Amino acid sequence: MAYYDNYDQDRTSKKKSRKSGLLGAIVLAIVIFGAVILAFTCTERIPAGYVGVVYNMNGGVDGEILSQGWHLVSPTKKVTTYSIGIEQSYLTAAEKGDSPNDESFSIPTSDGKTVRVNLEFSYRFDVDRVAETFRTFKGKSGEEIKNSFIKPKVIAWTQEVSANYPVTDIFGDKRTEINAELDVYLRDKFDQYGIIIDTVNFTDISVDDETAAAIQKKVTAQQELELANIEAQTAKIQAEKDKEVAQIAAEKAIIEAQAKADALQIAAEAEAEANRKIAASLTQELIEKIKYEQWDGKMPTVSGSSAIVSIDGVN
Repeated sequence: MAYYDNYDQDRTSKKKSRKSGLLGAIVLAIVIFGAVILAFTCTERIPAGYVGVVYNMNGGVDGEILSQGWHLVSPTKKVTTYSIGIEQSYLTAAEKGDSPNDESFSIPTSDGKTVRVNLEFSYRFDVDRVAETFRTFKGKSGEEIKNSFIKPKVIAWTQEVSANYPVTDIFGDKRTEINAELDVYLRDKFDQYGIIIDTVNFTDISVDDETAAAIQKKVTAQQELELANIEAQTAKIQAEKDKEVAQIAAEKAIIEAQAKADALQIAAEAEAEANRKIAASLTQELIEKIKYEQWDGKMPTVSGSSAIVSIDGVN
């Protein structure tokens, strides 16, 4: 009997030991599972190009700004992310980027017309002011701020700029100038909210047929004016060239005439000099000798009773 009693006791003891071990394992598993869940709920991942603003539910915004990577965060804290890398956004009728629906919009002009435009822009949040941005927008995320504030304000402030220009300028040759002005205007407007606008571009501008015809007429007139100006300038240049050619010809004629006059003067002076030399070399005897050599031996024939014949030239 004692043997069977000891056997039962050992068996009971082993059962209790197994139960105790199983209970310990269950408790340990529960603890590990709870730790994993706690770690998962207290871990926050910040993507590349983003920062996180930590909000303490008991004390407001913490001074800590989380950079990219994994972070352990208390369950009593909330993290809101903001992009500090360049984000591209669209307000367009096409299904493009973050604009799945038709987000094109109309803008007014100074001459009472309206123009339909498609626009794209890029932006980012100022890393040094994200905590301030968090407070300004009452804890909204960067994505929420884009949809509820940035896009509507881009539309409203674009309309303020366009209202200063006639439709022919917006649709025509001043589009680049207006785009540059809008870029500066939006940067200044958004900067006070800690939002940096990098680029703004009109991707498409459309008008009604009547306005398009008026713009085309203006463009044609402008082209004709430019052509007339070019022709006038060409005529002016040709006239100046003709004038230069005439001046050159006149100067050449003057030079030639002066050369001829100088040549004649030189020839006359040379002849006069030769005559002077000849006159200086003549003597009375030489003159008589020349007369004698040139006389043909005949007496001159005269008529009349009163004629006096001169043989040697002396009366």
